[in-house]
Amino acid sequence: MAEYKLELTTGDMQYAGTLDHIFVTLFGNEGQSERTELNNFGIDFKAGKTGTYTMKTKSSLGKLLLVKVEKDPYFVFPEDEWYCSKMVVTTPEGDVILFPCYRWISRGELVELRGGRAMKVFEEEHPLLVDHRKKELTLKKSLYQWKIMSEGLLHISSFKMSELPAEIRFSKSKIDETRYERMKTGIELKLKGLFGSTERWKNIEDMKKIFWFKKTTMSEYVAEHWKDDDFYGYQFLNGINPNVIKRCSELPPNFPVTEEMVKQFLEKGSSLQKEMEKGNIFLSDQKKMDGIPPRKNNGEPLHVTAGLCLFYLNPENKLMPIAIQLHQQPSEQNPIFLPSDTETDWLLAKMYIKNADFMDHEAVHHLMRTHLVAEACAVATFRNLPVIHPLYKRTSLHEDWNQSLTSTTEAVVRLKLWNIIASFVKSVVEYYYPSDSEVGKDTELQDWIDEIFTRCILGNTASGFPSCFNTVEEVIRFVTMVIFTVTAQHAAVNNGQFDYGWMPNNSLLLLKPPPTTKGQSSMKTILETLPNIGDTVKIQAMEWTLSSNYTDSVPMGAYPEERFHEPALKQMIKNFQAELSYLSEEITARNSQLEVPYTYLNPTQIENSITI
Repeated sequence: MAEYKLELTTGDMQYAGTLDHIFVTLFGNEGQSERTELNNFGIDFKAGKTGTYTMKTKSSLGKLLLVKVEKDPYFVFPEDEWYCSKMVVTTPEGDVILFPCYRWISRGELVELRGGRAMKVFEEEHPLLVDHRKKELTLKKSLYQWKIMSEGLLHISSFKMSELPAEIRFSKSKIDETRYERMKTGIELKLKGLFGSTERWKNIEDMKKIFWFKKTTMSEYVAEHWKDDDFYGYQFLNGINPNVIKRCSELPPNFPVTEEMVKQFLEKGSSLQKEMEKGNIFLSDQKKMDGIPPRKNNGEPLHVTAGLCLFYLNPENKLMPIAIQLHQQPSEQNPIFLPSDTETDWLLAKMYIKNADFMDHEAVHHLMRTHLVAEACAVATFRNLPVIHPLYKRTSLHEDWNQSLTSTTEAVVRLKLWNIIASFVKSVVEYYYPSDSEVGKDTELQDWIDEIFTRCILGNTASGFPSCFNTVEEVIRFVTMVIFTVTAQHAAVNNGQFDYGWMPNNSLLLLKPPPTTKGQSSMKTILETLPNIGDTVKIQAMEWTLSSNYTDSVPMGAYPEERFHEPALKQMIKNFQAELSYLSEEITARNSQLEVPYTYLNPTQIENSITI
């Protein structure tokens, strides 16, 4: 008679436990156990608890290969999904083997668990495991399928929200918290008479009173300084869309800014040409917005401007806007606005530039380059990498950005984060792939990157994405990009949406057409251009939801799921966490000396993946 000790852990999140029957079958290279119910005295499988059970077999099963876990209903009780974290099995020979699960299991579902040591496809030897690996991917490819969202755009998952498998849905606690926050916000706005109101704002100050308690230090700073030119320029370097500004060594032919126009805004005795030669002139060119048909608001088409904004990095190291043209083609009806124009003319011009920048930020840099790229990579992972594959256990996404101004807080921190992630990825990848030849013969890895290249990048070689991996270095670079995007890149473009989204500063809706002449505007014009009260509070409530923290959030570098059994990998994770901790301390110290701190890339404020 042989005896196996099983320690089965239920997740500690809300609703993780179950009253259903749980059955386990052990498979070894010398046989399998009987299907056995795990049942101790009292209630088993409570949230956050580990139960210890004993299974007896006629003889040793040999090397333990698989554990099958099944969940059957308890009488006529309603369905209660169970979150199984892990099982640790101690064999009769004294071996202690980790079997990670970390997923929700529904009634009538069975899950087969592999040991915690990652395995590549060409390392599998036992026929049972080879067959299990193939069946897992066949099942996943039938479940996770691609859908073309729109011609020319990357492909996405075919699931509707209501169809998502339990293992990739939002947690029940997050759903509950989001619903509660929306309900609470809705009640507050209705009590104030703001929700659904079609009235116009009477003054800017009233916008500061939208919420009672939904404020941050940064959102209050924005409300006080949104008119300031130096803060306007600051946002193009350290705000939520810091990737669009480029150094300008020559003015575009369609932006006829003259020396006389901007001379008074430059250092005394200097000129526009001299400042361009010094590298102090920068340009935000929104030509990608040109020709995009606007959607309608209350039956009227909105206005999308494809403007150009010229910036000057002055001797005080402040980036100042010095000229704005609101459309691509110059004309008498498309004047170049200057800081010397009337206050409201200049404010309106800046608002239209920020409006287009905000739409570009949300549609391209936020939605497409983090969420949708991450989704495509996630679907490719589910379809091509079994859970035992080393990259499945570690994969989390990034575009390779070129920074024109690397002296900013945001860019410096971004580069440091990149290097820390790259170092961690290098140690992990080289542990599993000690040579280029091992990369080449991992057919699952090659199928993974091929599907990402085909479905995410649509075969675009100019993207810089590889279509296959030939070297270890290529794997390291790509996986670094993947992890960077779903952590640091997403935090940079997402977490400050409420902070910077105060309506006059960053508006998704501008209702009046942009000015075609100077000297005709007033503060009344600005208020008429901004969204009405109901639309304003709806947008700001959404931004609060997107920027909020939830109780199930996991900070970058934290791995509460024990998916790796190898001691070397556990040490690599500790080293990674230490490097992130050092950077966090450095950022905190630096921020304490800044009037406007930059917190979005502090590792303690970055989530381990895109979760909202």
